[in-house]
Amino acid sequence: MEFFKTTNEDIDAVFDIYNEATSYQKTVNNKSWRGFEKALIEKEIAEDRHFIIKDEGEVACTFVLTFNDLIIWKEASADPAVYLHRIATNPKFRGRSYVTKIIEWVKIYAKENGKSYIRLDTHSGNERINKYYMSCGFDFKGVSVIEWTNELPEHYKEGSFSLFEIKL
Repeated sequence: MEFFKTTNEDIDAVFDIYNEATSYQKTVNNKSWRGFEKALIEKEIAEDRHFIIKDEGEVACTFVLTFNDLIIWKEASADPAVYLHRIATNPKFRGRSYVTKIIEWVKIYAKENGKSYIRLDTHSGNERINKYYMSCGFDFKGVSVIEWTNELPEHYKEGSFSLFEIKL
């Protein structure tokens, strides 16, 4: 298992994983991703914020990092934090605890970049995923109700998101 910055050559594999993740989300929750624009992924790749994990020669997992999340975290976004977004696992590799592996990797990345927190958000109301993130070491920090802007992917139109944080 190795972490890599996503390249444009990885985009098809990333979209396959996103599509599988969206289909899975629809089976376990009434809220799901609504698809992503290729231009968004290309922008994240160009900004060195999009990552993949390769395992057994395949893209096993993907995630995105950012250092600011003002719309969702509001005034708390002023804190020195790394924000995790769109963690998605290839169905072939589910159950291999990639979130905990990402957290360990991001702890090092965060410290190298002078950050004190690792944060993520998810649609509110999904107790199963909330408990999972807490079992991975995140503390529940409340719910953020946002007004969607075109800076955000479509699934953020649903309004309320559970916030999670690890203090380093």
